[in-house]
Amino acid sequence: MSQMVTKKLMLFFPKCECEKPIIYHLVKDHNLLVNVYRAKVTPEEEGYLVLDVTGSEDDIARAMEFVRTFDVVVNYTGKGVIRDDDNCTHCGVCVGHCPTGALQIEDRATREVVYHEADCIECLACIRVCPFAACASAF
Repeated sequence: MSQMVTKKLMLFFPKCECEKPIIYHLVKDHNLLVNVYRAKVTPEEEGYLVLDVTGSEDDIARAMEFVRTFDVVVNYTGKGVIRDDDNCTHCGVCVGHCPTGALQIEDRATREVVYHEADCIECLACIRVCPFAACASAF
């Protein structure tokens, strides 16, 4: 049996492909578990999904090939929230609003805010509360 892995993906949909039941096919036809973090999918404009997919490496690869047949761009970096270190003053306002600890102060002496991108669930709380616009959406 193949080992299960989880990958964070961003799918960018062209205007004409937003009404396709792609998530359904990922689950039913490609045996993937899907957790959607963020989505903007409407028939009138381009769309995106930020999601985790869990399955075997082979199932994920086949599923992404299927997704690409709809002219959907697959981004494997999973980076939907960007932190601008030049704008960050390390005030710590974002830390208390981050539900997963993706933003945290690891060293109390320096009070430096550290961003662990892999722990980010794209809730966008940091964007709403940052007084210096250090956190921004990639979309």
